Amino acid sequence: MKKRTKEILARLDGVYGTDYRCYLNHETPWQLLIAVILSAQCTDARVNIVTKDLFQKYDTLEKFAGAKIEEMEQDIRSIGFYHNKARNIILCARKLLEEFGGEVPRTLEELTSLPGVGRKTANVIRGNVYHDPSVVVDTHVKRISKRLGLTQEDDPVKVEYDLMKALPKDHWILYNIHIITLGRTICTARSPKCGECFLSDLCNSEDKKE
Repeated sequence: MKKRTKEILARLDGVYGTDYRCYLNHETPWQLLIAVILSAQCTDARVNIVTKDLFQKYDTLEKFAGAKIEEMEQDIRSIGFYHNKARNIILCARKLLEEFGGEVPRTLEELTSLPGVGRKTANVIRGNVYHDPSVVVDTHVKRISKRLGLTQEDDPVKVEYDLMKALPKDHWILYNIHIITLGRTICTARSPKCGECFLSDLCNSEDKKE
């Protein structure tokens, strides 16, 4: 298993490189936090369109904290679940100012205490802002990790723990970056392009297309 996992990671590194990159546009840690809250069940491309104007209108954390919820809902209306997200963003900004001095906290416990922030969002922040080894389980990571036989779980937290055991720490963040790219281009949810996949011979998926 370890040899096979090592080969999977080596091929991912070879094709996609080892540079860290974030698909959500941001200039500050709190902007990334807001962008990740917005990205739940929404594409990064759509979030980047919305935050381009949003971060100009609300260019400080204080402006987010003082925003009216009805106005915020209109500002992010093109994003799914905008009612809840508008409320969470405002409450999150207030808590950052009131309890963390306007700084985005580092620990999983502190991050998940913020409104609208679960383990996935917290791990994105830990990985991208603080470069702390963290496994982010999104739909691509869950789906492809199962296809590759790195987990048999469906629950994201259980998938996260399986991947923490299977992957070396220096690849926890990179794995997510690579798998998102693979999932968007080749190993798609509905029609995976197995014939084009450089991991096809290492894939355990029952729906693999020869």
